[in-house]
Amino acid sequence: MEPETEHRVAQRRTTLKVGHIVFNNGRSTIDCTVRNLSAKGAKLLVASVVGIPDTFDLMLDGHSRQPCRVAWRRLKELGVSFNLDA
Repeated sequence: MEPETEHRVAQRRTTLKVGHIVFNNGRSTIDCTVRNLSAKGAKLLVASVVGIPDTFDLMLDGHSRQPCRVAWRRLKELGVSFNLDA
């Protein structure tokens, strides 16, 4: 069996942080758990990916909003890249 190919630009650190997905001009939020994190992106766990837009802001406790773009989706997981141009 061959090892999986790594596509990430930056190595991610395993973490367990509470976060909030914020969209609809701040009127809609969805709780999430940040499972891994780097300067370029993160893996988020959610109750369901249904209704989460392709772009949103991620808020972590004690941090400002980080613009995100969804890179991939699974049933209860999202891979996001941080939109550094926003």
